[in-house]
Amino acid sequence: MRKCERDLTAFEILSPLDQAVPLVVASPHSGSCYPADLIAAARLDPLSLRRSEDCFVDELFGDAVDCGAPLLRALFPRAYVDVNREPWELDPTMFEDELPAWVNRGSPRVAAGLGTIARIVSDGVAIYRRKLRFAEAEARVERLYKPYHAALERLLKATHERFGTCLLIDAHSMPSSPGGLNHRSAELADIVLGDLNGTSCSPVIVDAAEALLTELGYRVARNKPYAGGHTTLLHGTPNDGRHCLQVEINRSLYMNERNLQRKAGFSMIRDHMKTLVQSLGVLVPDLVVPK
Repeated sequence: MRKCERDLTAFEILSPLDQAVPLVVASPHSGSCYPADLIAAARLDPLSLRRSEDCFVDELFGDAVDCGAPLLRALFPRAYVDVNREPWELDPTMFEDELPAWVNRGSPRVAAGLGTIARIVSDGVAIYRRKLRFAEAEARVERLYKPYHAALERLLKATHERFGTCLLIDAHSMPSSPGGLNHRSAELADIVLGDLNGTSCSPVIVDAAEALLTELGYRVARNKPYAGGHTTLLHGTPNDGRHCLQVEINRSLYMNERNLQRKAGFSMIRDHMKTLVQSLGVLVPDLVVPK
């Protein structure tokens, strides 16, 4: 964990000298720079606070730049503000003041404690020792959420205009069991590909990704239990030549989930993600929508 001050930069874009493929990779949940106000308000120790973090996913996809694709990575943690949600999915029980009427209080994500401002970490433990004020949530959305999404939209628009098509790989990680570290009875696949049940991405892309990853030795699932989130819904419009594929990697493949340390096989997973980006980079240009 890195402790950061209030002038925390929202994101970083790693760009190739010349974008060679109609791909953009985004890592929205790998940020590890924790603002001082979050640390002060949290009831959790630093390690527990990081349980929701997609540790090292930006590194696993870091070679996308060598493949000619830009990589956008959030620098702030998901526990602070989650950019894979609508901007105003908020749990009113977390706030000491009344929320505006237009806030989405009833989404499944809010009910699960994982709204735009999360109530819990992925282990189900409450984050905060006190109630927040709406002004705190508003500041996080304005200072971090909106700049991240504006940057992502600029990358996708420029890519689509240049190539006539675009694929966004929204890169994530998932715990090895949906119940967390203490529940191993329902282990997940190695990689879950999410395309909002066939609506956010051409099946040609998803089929190719599944075939390649299976050939590399992974157990691959589609859409269960992760079909996609706000980003997939927002940017996956295949009829317009804009595709979005969410990729969830099982954390147990590349890291120790208890101490959040990389495993020996980390570099192999990184090489495989580079192979995935290279392969899809060759495929996507053929999916230009005729004007």
